[in-house]
Amino acid sequence: MTSTATRPDATPGINYRVLLGSLSGSVIEWFDFLVYGTVAALVFNKLYFPNDNEFISTMLAFVSFSLTFFFRPLGGIIFSHIGDRIGRKKTLFITLTLMGGGTVAIGLLPDYAAIGIAAPILLICFRILQGLGIGGEWGGALLLAYEYAPKNRRGLYGAVPQMGISIGMLLAAGVVALLTQLPDGQFMTWGWRIPFVSSIVLVFIGLWIRNGLDETPEFKRVQETGARLKLPIKEVVTKHWGAVLVSIGAKAAETGPFYIFGTYIVAYATDILGARDNVVLLAIAAAALVATVWMPIFGSISDRVSRASLYRWSACTTIVLVVPYYLILNTGETWALFVATILGFGFLWGSVNAILGTLIAENFAPEVRYTGASLGYQLGAAIFGGTAPLIGAWLLEISGGQWWPIALYVAICAAISVVASLFIKRVAHVEEEPAREPANPAGQAA
Repeated sequence: MTSTATRPDATPGINYRVLLGSLSGSVIEWFDFLVYGTVAALVFNKLYFPNDNEFISTMLAFVSFSLTFFFRPLGGIIFSHIGDRIGRKKTLFITLTLMGGGTVAIGLLPDYAAIGIAAPILLICFRILQGLGIGGEWGGALLLAYEYAPKNRRGLYGAVPQMGISIGMLLAAGVVALLTQLPDGQFMTWGWRIPFVSSIVLVFIGLWIRNGLDETPEFKRVQETGARLKLPIKEVVTKHWGAVLVSIGAKAAETGPFYIFGTYIVAYATDILGARDNVVLLAIAAAALVATVWMPIFGSISDRVSRASLYRWSACTTIVLVVPYYLILNTGETWALFVATILGFGFLWGSVNAILGTLIAENFAPEVRYTGASLGYQLGAAIFGGTAPLIGAWLLEISGGQWWPIALYVAICAAISVVASLFIKRVAHVEEEPAREPANPAGQAA
């Protein structure tokens, strides 16, 4: 008699340990990554890129934010090679440590007044370390959840590591909002450094949680069948380039709007609408909370309907609602700031982000999944995400303060994903029930 633990058609309970292991590192990585974007418009333009022209200072701060996106694909290639060759779990330890080190270094870095030009140079170097770390982390965190998922819960499991982005943003915005309550002199001198330095505690917690997890069932099957490739990136580039292009296009509707709705909104609302820093950050935190609750719900919905069609409709909704988003936002009222941010970041971005990871993972076979998914995702982030705050500031400047060019940019990003979704093809997966992962034996090395 076949037990329900191994029977292919069994529907096991949710593997909370796996989801916690996937989510914990994702939260830490994205908190570290996004706290920079939150602080860039408030602090770095003044302390590390001082200039008599405020626009130039802000642009330089956003350039330092955007630059690292071009190192994310490199991090994805490096660490996904390790992930497809050696294992998902070991790679996640390396990326989390790298990300944490870069973040703490930023928090301890003297400013331009203290060490001159070395300050912005070192800031960019540490930011590059963050980019390399997050480039490898995303694919590992996603596959840790996805490759343990029962076949009828891949949408739900794939949404959990994506929640790390919104939770990371919630923590980043919430912590910085609290710190902005300090007197200006204290916040600019040492207050902004607290979330960077204290993230080391979160890194140790994440490493401890992940140490209790085993390798994913699908990677074990790749090992057992001898299907591991010597050079996964060569296989991806030569035989799966179409899936990579589709993944890049699918990423557009998520990453462009994310950095407009969730990062550039800080500069837009404070400089154009005259909102207070802490009010904007609280609005972002509220929207991030809504997105965190919404994403697993939407991920579960994608297990019942066509994921590609659902993604297409979500991107179309972004196109339709981006103009109402700005019409509400530009009333200048506090309530409007909250409503618009919750609409744009909480629901529009939250919907596409919830199913993006699973959608991309389904395009690649297990032996190249880490490499293929990471390459497509991180190239999409570099093309459409890293430049978004920079493009937003530039469009606002050349248009004389008009909002419609930024709305058009968001709509174009979403339209690209609508087209990409038409070409998504799911790779056939082994449909056997994933094994229940045991904890590592006591004392086993990570």
